[in-house]
Amino acid sequence: MSQPAYKVEFEGKAKIGQIMGNLASIQLKPEDFSSPLSLQMALSRIYNELMKAMSQGPQTHYVADVKFTDSLGNPVSIGVDFGDKIPPLSKQDVKVKITIEFYDEE
Repeated sequence: MSQPAYKVEFEGKAKIGQIMGNLASIQLKPEDFSSPLSLQMALSRIYNELMKAMSQGPQTHYVADVKFTDSLGNPVSIGVDFGDKIPPLSKQDVKVKITIEFYDEE
């Protein structure tokens, strides 16, 4: 891969925790709040996913909730999935470095 044309680094914080892996797909999206009917359909979807997840049994995943402030001062939050193994860190609250690299399309 070629060298990046521009590179930006941010400092942030992350909280590492567990979620049930088979519940990761259960989430509300902004469009689910566009109307009362959309919200009802989303709740039905979540209920069906919960019932399916409970019948399959628990599957633990380790995730990190990463938060930092971008160059314009906006708060940014992203999730990182570590899979079924916890990373070798001594605490649940850790510092993170976020690197963004810009490349020309080839």
